[in-house]
Amino acid sequence: MDALTAYGLFAVTTMLVTYALEARSNLFVLAFAGSCVLGSSYGFLQGAWPFGLVEAIWAVVAARRFWLARPPRPR
Repeated sequence: MDALTAYGLFAVTTMLVTYALEARSNLFVLAFAGSCVLGSSYGFLQGAWPFGLVEAIWAVVAARRFWLARPPRPR
């Protein structure tokens, strides 16, 4: 297994684990967004730009979900 394949395996495994744990903590939503960034970079690095683009969109969606789920700050 070359380094790029290992990186892709790590990215996708991290996405799966953090997605499965999202109900436990909002931080897993943020971790999922980060793992989507890893998956996106893997897609672009291997030349599968549609995969990279879709994963980048998922990263934005997950980051937005994290941001909207945060409790409001007291004033």
